Amino acid sequence: MLHYSGMPIAALKLDTMRVAKPWGRRTLPTPLGTPNATLSDPVGEIWFEMPGRPLDLMIKYIFTSEKLSIQVHPSDDQARRAGHRQGKEECWYILDAEPGASVGIGTKRKLTADELREACRNGDIESLMEWIPVKRGDFFYIPAGTVHAIGVGISLVEIQQNADITYRLYDYGRPRELHLDHGIDVSNAQPYPAAMRRHVSIEKAGRLVDGPKFKLSIAHESIPRLDGRGPYFVVPLEGIVATDNGVAKPGDCVVTGDPSRVVPLGGARMFVARSCAGDQFRNSPTTIG
Repeated sequence: MLHYSGMPIAALKLDTMRVAKPWGRRTLPTPLGTPNATLSDPVGEIWFEMPGRPLDLMIKYIFTSEKLSIQVHPSDDQARRAGHRQGKEECWYILDAEPGASVGIGTKRKLTADELREACRNGDIESLMEWIPVKRGDFFYIPAGTVHAIGVGISLVEIQQNADITYRLYDYGRPRELHLDHGIDVSNAQPYPAAMRRHVSIEKAGRLVDGPKFKLSIAHESIPRLDGRGPYFVVPLEGIVATDNGVAKPGDCVVTGDPSRVVPLGGARMFVARSCAGDQFRNSPTTIG
């Protein structure tokens, strides 16, 4: 059971962190930002946390005004061999995209480890990536080992295993550290399967991801029961939802051990995610406040 100020509750709106990034945006798409309003600092990410301990999933908004690095994440087994708790698989839902915006996922042809290393060193990797034009509603699942990058002019929601393990392969000449040895060891540099992408409408409720790392659905009038033992994450995309500690709107995230305690209001459209890892509420009580 999750606790807040010593009293048990079933649903909690998580703390929101707006993270300034040089590659972020000074204007955010509606309803996350105010129309025609310009931010003093470019916001690159919005993410959520629960004081006390990390959760198995991370929900994150990403906003870009520059290309992000070409990178890769390890699998669970690869991450554990390196001393980490778990690896990272993730998915993206495109909220907004400027004309011509694209994401890079996979490579145009299969590359050997030596070919990938040389391409990252000389910059050819950018032209070897498969750059996919995007628009609102496009959805991509990114398995561990997939070489990927987010392009310019994109706002998206990312649902991921909560693991801070990113191996940067190429960064367009910027002076940040690269991780070629680790990254190439875990990379599957090959074409991205068409079955991993689709265009979805949030007006149609249904399952988007069915494991094995996490489950994800679009929901409307109620929170669906998802198989698994972890907590539920509720991400409003339109409308609002009522929780035990207030109302959540687009740009918020709710975590709950009891989905019936999250009440959609006002034609809400939301993502509902659940990790397939352990149950942190039941096994590891957390006190907040």
